[in-house]
Order: sequence, then C-alpha cells, then structure tokens
Amino acid sequence: MTSEIITRVAPLLRALLSQPTGDDDQPHRPVILKGLTDKEAISAAVPRLRDQRPPLRLDPVRSDESDDELRTRLAAALTRYEAEYHAKPESICLPDVATFQVIDPAPQPGHDPRLVGRVAVVTGAAGAIGYGICRGLLERGCHVAITDLAGEKFDQFVAEFRKLDAARIVGVPMDVTDAASIARAFATVVANWGGVDIVVHNAGIAHVCPLIELELEAFRRLQRVNVEGTLLVLQEAGRHFARQNLGGDIVLISTKNVFAPGAGFGAYSATKAAAHQLARIASLEFAPLRVRVNMVAPDGVFSGGAHKSGLWAEVGPGRMKARGLDAKGLEEYYRNRNLLKARVTAEHVANAVLFFVLHQTPTTGACIPVDGGLPDATPR
Repeated sequence: MTSEIITRVAPLLRALLSQPTGDDDQPHRPVILKGLTDKEAISAAVPRLRDQRPPLRLDPVRSDESDDELRTRLAAALTRYEAEYHAKPESICLPDVATFQVIDPAPQPGHDPRLVGRVAVVTGAAGAIGYGICRGLLERGCHVAITDLAGEKFDQFVAEFRKLDAARIVGVPMDVTDAASIARAFATVVANWGGVDIVVHNAGIAHVCPLIELELEAFRRLQRVNVEGTLLVLQEAGRHFARQNLGGDIVLISTKNVFAPGAGFGAYSATKAAAHQLARIASLEFAPLRVRVNMVAPDGVFSGGAHKSGLWAEVGPGRMKARGLDAKGLEEYYRNRNLLKARVTAEHVANAVLFFVLHQTPTTGACIPVDGGLPDATPR
C-alpha cells in the first residue's frame, strides 16, 4: 500500500514543483524527489531540515480520492506553503508513508542542462547497446535506472555504473514479459527520484532458424519478449506519463531488420517489426500527453565497453560458420557491407537516442537508422 501511495503522489508533486521554462521544446525543468521510506530515515530527516524551513506536511491520501482531486489538494498545500515561507519546500512529509527531499540538481561539467534532473529508465540494459545508452545518458546529466532480468550479470553491470556516479544510478530488476514486474520497477524508480521522464526500451531477444524449421514455441518466446514486452512497457510508461503530466520521451531500439529482414532471421524480424509498429501507434496515442515516441534502428553492434552483444552471441556463430570467418572477420564483414564502411558502435546508438530526448527537432513517430547506410533498409 505504501508503494502504491508513493507511485500516485510523487509524480504529481514533481510536476507541481517543476519550473516552467517558456520553451516549447523543453517546457519544464524538473526536480528530483528523493524518497525516504524507512521510518528511522523519515524521523531523522525532518528535524535536520527544520533547522532550515519546516517540511510541508501533507494530509493522508484518501482511498476514494481521484488523481485530479489529489492533484488539486497538493497544489493548494504548496500554494499555502509558498505564501507563508516565500519559497518552495525543501522537504515534503507524507505521514507514515515517506518523506521526499526536493533536490534541484545543478549541471556539472559535461552535463547538458536539458537532461539535468531528468530520469531515464533503460530496459534490457545489461548488454552492449544498453551500455552505450546508459553511459550516454549518465554522462550528460540524467539520472538512470538500469533495468534487466535479475542475476549476476545484471548485478555486475549495475556495480560498474555505480562506480561512475552512485547518486544518479539505480539498478532495478525487471522482466518485460511480466506486467507486475514492470509496475514494481517503475514504482521503485518513482520512490527513488519522484518520477520518470525518458523510457528507452531496449529489451529484446533473437533466434536463428529458417521458417520451415521454426518451432512454434521458439517463435512464441520471441513474441513474448519482443512484442508483448514492448506493449507492456508502453502501457506502464503511458500511465505514468499521464499521471505525471510533464510530457516525456519513449525511444524504442528497433532494428534494420524491420526494413531489411534476413533469411533465417524470421522470428526476430517479424516480432521486432510488430514492436516497431506498436511504437508508431504509441506516437499517435501519446501525443496529447506531450510524449514523443521515436525509434532507432541499428545494425551490427557487437559490443559496448567490455560488454558483448547478447544478440550476436546468439547469431554470430552461425554467421561466422556460414562465411568462414572468425569474430574479427565477421565485424569487418558488417563494416564493409554498408555504404560508409563504418563500424556501428553502441555509442552511435546512444547518440541517436540523445538526438531524440534532447528535443533538437519537434519530432515524433520517426526512426533514425544507425547502420552506415544500407540501401536495402530504406525507406530512410
């Protein structure tokens, strides 16, 4: 019950505390709401903050209270506080539930002010492309929630990023095929930082098999992750963005196989095409929420940092055997098949994500190919 209350209240507070900018591309400058839910932490935080301004103490949330009613009540409480103290609260206390510390992050060297204070959730993060995306967002000032299936690989991945900036990294286990797991993950991020502004959906799996040999259960396994997982993440993100009412960004990591499918890669190509189409539909349905939904379609990303691609672990051995190549030779093959003879990296994919989330153009429903130029993968 405590988690449900925080999930409702924190995004509403975060929206009310955000600063309007007057910029259509970046209409709000959000704050971070650091949630303290342990009773001892709550009681310790309040006296310490009383040395400055007293915390804003809210009345309990009623079970029959709608989000609109709650938003109106929270806005009135903030107005009264600001009228009395001529400033916004530095701490907000929801009795017996949580205390939120209001943090207005200042840009550090190398940060982009447009991303400072924003919260990104990256799904399927513990791999090559996920590494590039998480690193790119973190280095430019985002708070980043790394999500993936629980396990040793995930724990090691999160630990590596926490060494870079523990205050702006949280690891949250998430299974994209399980709606309850996704809801718990979003609730955890909201409890940590108050809300979510960016969702990069990177989770996906591959399978190599010609159609006439493709077992139905193998196809269904890809469908559960690549299609149903995309739908469930889009649903939870849409619900959160509607409640928070600050707009937002969703970026789907698609694939060149949507436009140029490969023989023996039917299950992957078909399910990723379905995910791509769901994102296009979300761009239509979420636009009234001021949420932009875009896609990035990479080709042949073999590693990111020290992390190898899970997709290529699945696909690579067969491709190497068919072409008589070793791992290095296969990378060279993919480099030489594109027009620019370019090696496509995880950083390149991250740069395409950053193009969208920095709102450099008023764009939604679009796809950036990150493939060095593949004529067969048109339309471009």
